Amino acid sequence: MNRVHVLDCTLRDGGYCNGWEFGYGNVKKIIGGLVDAGIEVVECGFLTDQAIYTPDGTKFTEVTQLTGLLPKKQAGSMFVLMVNYGEYDVDKLPPCGETPIDGIRVAFHKKDMEGAFALCGGMKAKGYKVFLQPMVSLGYTDEEFLSLIRRANRLAPYAFYIVDSFGVMKGKDLARLFYVVEHNLAGGIWVGFHSHNNMQLSYSNAQALVAMRTNRNLLIDSSVYGMGRGAGNLNTELFVGYLNETMGASYQLPPLLGIIDEVLNKFYQQGGWGYSLPNYISAVHNAHPNYAEFLDRRKTLTIEGMNEIFGMMEEGKKAVYDKGYMEGLYLRYMEKDRAQEERLSELYGRLFGGEVLLVAPGGSSVTERGKILACAAREGMITISVNYEYDAGITDFIFLSNLRRYRELAVGSRAKCIVTSNIPASDVYLQTKYKELLNADEAVCDNAGMMLIKFLVRMGVKKIYIAGMDGYSSDPEGNYAEHWMNVYAQRAVTEALNRGMSKMLAEFSKEVEIEFVTEERYVKMGARL
Repeated sequence: MNRVHVLDCTLRDGGYCNGWEFGYGNVKKIIGGLVDAGIEVVECGFLTDQAIYTPDGTKFTEVTQLTGLLPKKQAGSMFVLMVNYGEYDVDKLPPCGETPIDGIRVAFHKKDMEGAFALCGGMKAKGYKVFLQPMVSLGYTDEEFLSLIRRANRLAPYAFYIVDSFGVMKGKDLARLFYVVEHNLAGGIWVGFHSHNNMQLSYSNAQALVAMRTNRNLLIDSSVYGMGRGAGNLNTELFVGYLNETMGASYQLPPLLGIIDEVLNKFYQQGGWGYSLPNYISAVHNAHPNYAEFLDRRKTLTIEGMNEIFGMMEEGKKAVYDKGYMEGLYLRYMEKDRAQEERLSELYGRLFGGEVLLVAPGGSSVTERGKILACAAREGMITISVNYEYDAGITDFIFLSNLRRYRELAVGSRAKCIVTSNIPASDVYLQTKYKELLNADEAVCDNAGMMLIKFLVRMGVKKIYIAGMDGYSSDPEGNYAEHWMNVYAQRAVTEALNRGMSKMLAEFSKEVEIEFVTEERYVKMGARL
């Protein structure tokens, strides 16, 4: 008979969704609810030297900071924290008997194995239950995995984990790894399973694991509401319900539903987690999910484009996120050396020393249409719309840097398109170099409106009138003139976009005169940055 236990990691893995800022009262409520539900192991967050502790967060710099958060009646629950190898000095750690927690989980990559085992030994010597969590289990060869198990036997940790870091494991992969563990791991060491849901297999894999015949204690990681980075994790409420129905467990569901209703639903509404094509693509390529998040936040790529970029990656770069590496691949893909500028001189002659009306697709382009038409009617005014055709009657050119927007454009309008070199097109007016139009602010480095302004500065335009460049509200329904253009992003992302656009407008205004035609909303020329 399996001895199955649940470790809930909402306050740690779920923290990737809200910057670990749950709120002090909410942290207490989550911990209390998990204890009331009968969850055996509650992971309360990270223990790290690389953060500034706040009472509202779950990144702790001292173990004693947990003291006021844990319930007085712990009802048999165990409390643990996680340490990422290299982010905490074990010499700072007081003996276990002087702290409110019972154990520490240590996550490490294969390259850091030597130091990680030394760290775990130091923690165990201080009386803590040590949970050994080697990341990306599928990244080990069979011989490497056996060697890892032999080292674990010498350490004798409380638990040894199979970890599906990228959410790519199929049932056969899990069965193979568990078979190796079952027959080689020393008796008495618990076997844990931590998964991510990129391919929607966390639930079925967990069911398959607890159905295997073994006398070992099994520890299955999950989070309430599946809260976790990207595609999220195994849902605690679903899995304990399954254990109640099939294995005679007696977990209490109401406290978990209360956590969802009273705490987590708010975070989900602000920027949800769950299945997404970018996370699926990262899983298909067995790559770190942060790469998918980086590409998705650019909002310039089709899914096919993302897939092509992942296909460009070196195998050795996939397991550990390297932002600079992905930025290089992204720029290489977007540039592609396809710039065709035969008509550049002709366009320069039309724009140099003149005035341009730039029409972005914000909501004000509809609500203040009269102002835009009046500006467009001025003698000599050239009107350029951004990533869509505003009005065929007044639009002289359409500037596009987004392949998806280009594909959505009517074929008959392509002859007046100015496109960047990441867009494969031969039927446009002009193709210009993508990389040369990037700007210095990371949040908006390839924002289409900012790229167009930089292009117009290069063309020697005397004055730019701006319409429809509203910026981004936290409510995406009010951001665009056309609802099909809506882009959903977390509040922190939209705020960074607004700051970046305001900053770049201030910089461009030093080189060219800029005037808003429509009312300034979230993006403001005179904004304090």
